[in-house]
Amino acid sequence: MQIIAGDVGGTKTILHLVDVPERPPTFGEEPFRLHTLHQGTYTSAHYPDLAPIVTQFLGEARSAGWKIQAEGACFAIAGPVIHNTCRLTNLDWSLTGNRLAQDLQVPSVELINDFAAVGYGVLGLGEGDLCTLQVGDRDTTAPIAVLGAGTGLGEAFLIRQKAESGDQYQVFASEGGHTSFAPRSTLEFELLQNIQDRHQVERVSVERVVSGQGVVAIYQFLRDCYKRPEDALVAGVLRQWEQEPPTAKTLDPAATIAQSADRDPLCQETLELFITAYGAEAGDMALKLLPYGGLYVAGGIAAKNLALMRSGLFMDAFQAKGRVSGMLDRVPVQIVLNPEVGLIGAALYGSRLTLSRSGQ
Repeated sequence: MQIIAGDVGGTKTILHLVDVPERPPTFGEEPFRLHTLHQGTYTSAHYPDLAPIVTQFLGEARSAGWKIQAEGACFAIAGPVIHNTCRLTNLDWSLTGNRLAQDLQVPSVELINDFAAVGYGVLGLGEGDLCTLQVGDRDTTAPIAVLGAGTGLGEAFLIRQKAESGDQYQVFASEGGHTSFAPRSTLEFELLQNIQDRHQVERVSVERVVSGQGVVAIYQFLRDCYKRPEDALVAGVLRQWEQEPPTAKTLDPAATIAQSADRDPLCQETLELFITAYGAEAGDMALKLLPYGGLYVAGGIAAKNLALMRSGLFMDAFQAKGRVSGMLDRVPVQIVLNPEVGLIGAALYGSRLTLSRSGQ
């Protein structure tokens, strides 16, 4: 069965024509591998809508020799999805599944939030797609938690539900990344004050610290308040980025800081403080959900900084919860290494809904 799976963002749109099995795997079985027939990447802003991109993609697939028999499509969208409708956060597109299905002549089109797609994607991962930080004691009837720091901080959870075709999981999105940052040390209190002063805000969300923008904020704080010496290359990138208009940023200073951490003490200190805050937030999430089904750390920052993530900083902060710390010893904690987890989730979710509509 063919499914069109997509990861749609303000910068780029990634599309895969996928051959999926007639019965998607359930959690704990074999990993789900994308059997991609054709794929393409497109600059989103060059198109007025998603439909022309998909139409071009399908035309390219036909030119490559594929016979298109897509029975459904699922697109992971960088923005809130309500009743299969979405207005993208960073692009002037308004999408609805029904309209796209008509435009593309596909039986059904589902829109799903991009981080919800990551939530479904973890169900299709194998051990080779994961790095284990804590084995824990997995309970397959318990909730699963997923969080991931990237451009922002995404958080979601999964609950197992009974269904006629067998137990399945449903992903519930959350806005946990926008809860208040809770400093735990003098240094973190000073960081909080610095962010408040820099941005002229009274309240600081955890996303302002645990995200790519948080990496930059921590670096600026340590540089300015503690007068840490800077590496010339990193300093040049930061200065150029700081001078760019807020709505026209072209550089990624967080990536530069991360890439320089093994040779620059300020970048190293920045990432250590970031990973400590990341672990503390993951632990707070775990206390609220008790995800004995597993806690998955997604997002590119964790996967690209494995040595520091495995150094003990993350798990020490995760487990430092006072008299209830012992409750978190049972939580399996794993880092997602597979960069296609969102596409895997879109394919799994789309195939499941397509099969349910066909009565299979």
